[in-house]
Order: sequence, then structure tokens, then C-alpha cells
Amino acid sequence: MDRNSDCIESCSVNVIHEDVVNKVKSGMPDEELFYDLSDLFKVFGDTSRIKIIYALFESEMCVCDLAALFNMSQSAVSHQLRVLKQARLVKYRRDGKVVYYSLDDEHVKEILDKGLAHVEEK
Repeated sequence: MDRNSDCIESCSVNVIHEDVVNKVKSGMPDEELFYDLSDLFKVFGDTSRIKIIYALFESEMCVCDLAALFNMSQSAVSHQLRVLKQARLVKYRRDGKVVYYSLDDEHVKEILDKGLAHVEEK
């Protein structure tokens, strides 16, 4: 199907391929897992959070550093970091009075890398 086409192709007959439907149905995860996955992708739906994640690819950073980098208030950065932390996308470590944030694990980078590769596709 042409990627630039607005038309959605559909069958001209109404035939259910029960073997295919049953095979796919048996491999589907629990409904709760779909809700959790949907919530995860909602977190990626904010440009500020995407920028923060991208910056943390390069280096762990504190709130002050991120605020300066993106010309945002520390409060706004802290709010976005809280959302990212709740989604288990970032973690933190304390060094004296400074709190440094980094990506929680390599999966976070992989998710964003795959998304970037997809949108950069021509």
C-alpha cells in the first residue's frame, strides 16, 4: 500500500479467517499490559520530555543543567522529570546537595532511537 495514500484498502467480501484470528488471539498479552504500554507511550507524547530524554543520552544532568539547556524553569524541568521517573524512564543519584538524573536503562535509548529512525525514514 502506498504510504502517501489517504485511502484505506478493505476487503470486498466478509470472510473471517478463524485460524488466523485464533492464533493471534492466543498470543495477545493481558489487557492490563496494553494499558501500561499505552501509558508509557503517552509519556513520550510531550516534546519537553523527549528533549530531556535525548539530553540524558549524552550525560547525566542535574535539574539546573537541564533548565539552562532548554531555557526552562527548574520547576518545569522537575515536573517533567517526575513524570519520567514515575514511568521508570529516568533514575537519579544524589551527590551531596546535587541530584543527577540519567536514563533508567538502555531500553529507553532503544525506544527513542527506533522512533527517531522511523520519523527520519523517507
